[in-house]
Amino acid sequence: MGESRTSNSIKNVLASIIYQLLNFVLSFISRSIFIQVLGVGYLGINGLFNDVLSMLNLAELGFGTAMTYSMYKPLAEKDYETLAGLTQFYKKVYRIIAVSIAVIGIMLVPFLHNIVNLEQDIPNLEIYYLLFLASNVASYLVTYKTTVMYADQKNYIFIKYTAYWSVAQTLVLTLVLFFTHSYMLYLCCQVVFVYASNFQKSHVAQKRYPFIGKKVKLPKEKTKGIFKDVGSAFLYKIANVLITATDNTLISVIVSTEMVGFYSNYQIITARLGTIVSTVFSSLITSLGNLLVNENEERRFQVFQIMQSLSLILSTFFVSCIFLLQEDFIRVWLGEDFVLGILPLIAIVFNFYFSISIMPITAFREAAGLFRKTKFIMLWTAFFNLVLSVIFGRQIGLAGILFATSISKLLTSFWYEPVLLFKEYFERPCKLYFMQMLKGVGITAITIMISGTVSHWIVPSNWIELILKGLVVSVASLIITILSYHRTPGFKLLANRVKSIIQGLKKSKD
Repeated sequence: MGESRTSNSIKNVLASIIYQLLNFVLSFISRSIFIQVLGVGYLGINGLFNDVLSMLNLAELGFGTAMTYSMYKPLAEKDYETLAGLTQFYKKVYRIIAVSIAVIGIMLVPFLHNIVNLEQDIPNLEIYYLLFLASNVASYLVTYKTTVMYADQKNYIFIKYTAYWSVAQTLVLTLVLFFTHSYMLYLCCQVVFVYASNFQKSHVAQKRYPFIGKKVKLPKEKTKGIFKDVGSAFLYKIANVLITATDNTLISVIVSTEMVGFYSNYQIITARLGTIVSTVFSSLITSLGNLLVNENEERRFQVFQIMQSLSLILSTFFVSCIFLLQEDFIRVWLGEDFVLGILPLIAIVFNFYFSISIMPITAFREAAGLFRKTKFIMLWTAFFNLVLSVIFGRQIGLAGILFATSISKLLTSFWYEPVLLFKEYFERPCKLYFMQMLKGVGITAITIMISGTVSHWIVPSNWIELILKGLVVSVASLIITILSYHRTPGFKLLANRVKSIIQGLKKSKD
């Protein structure tokens, strides 16, 4: 547990990126066969049920956030007695949560037909939903053990096992679907893999941290402090779920469940890229928790500058590539009938850029426990999101629902959270932050225009031509992005950090 913050962060980031790239390839293969065998209606059901179960996770009450946060200090102090007490306390809590989610989930069965909007009914809808529910409940049976590894920055250990299970699961599910054409058998196998994977993670955590199995009762004053954090985290979680986990449900009700399936094909790119980028920042959260406790405001601000430069560079590069290649990818992969059009694409790109560019703020908020002070602004964000989604969704369909997410954030948390963070942890005004964000939008627009002009002569009709266009767009976007940011303070700090890491790796080999 004495490894450096930098070392652990690098391991977490590299392991996560490799896993996500592997997962993308597997998901692409699996999705292709899924659409070919079952069609876009079943794909829409997949996305819809995932949304519904995300909303059911409100029963978790924010304990996950509070649990990780409560473990930072005892891990730093090697207070294994307190860690054992925390683990035993959360064990009881999560058993109650698992039962609660199962009960609430079963109570929703009679209302499924109110949110599923298909031209042709799908048989056994209730059974499919219950199988999704069983997979969801599985994770809560072992979370109390695995959280200590995430808090201790050792989640890269889990990623190896997750990758093994993902490869096996994708292969087995794809073969089952291809040979049997049975969605029910497909979901049954999925449940088995989810349970097996989660219980192996539990075993690994128990073996690495044997003290978590020790029967220690947490003092009442400690549990009171946790419940206080949970109260704030719960409101924050409600808001976050209403913002992020309602799009598919609204699309299903207002537009159609099939449209959820069409939209999910676009997400196979944006979701994976978003996960890779968020992994970089989420892997730093526990390091930031340590940083905020042990370093002064100048050092904190330096780290924030590095993270902001990184987020703007990644958002500019990835958004340019997505905007210029996404429709070509869908067209070559699935055909013209699956292309959504320019307005939904702009909405998807806008949401993607917004989500990546604010990740430094999100990471610092989680590490600093600022969910206690941002809970009400997030509720306002959720309120605006629901209202605007319904209004815009009825007017312009899918694009309106997607635009509503970013607009609601721009009206609320986008300006409030940076002001709070800069005031409390950097002790300086956040004017610089907003100027950087505005500059980032301009650079991204210019990058898209130039890269689009350079690559417009390539109109892909097959995978070779798509790869060629992808290389042209990627190289052009990367050059413009680096030229635009190479003089920023954050980029210079980031470059120096990368050089020192490379030199350290060379020395270790020698």
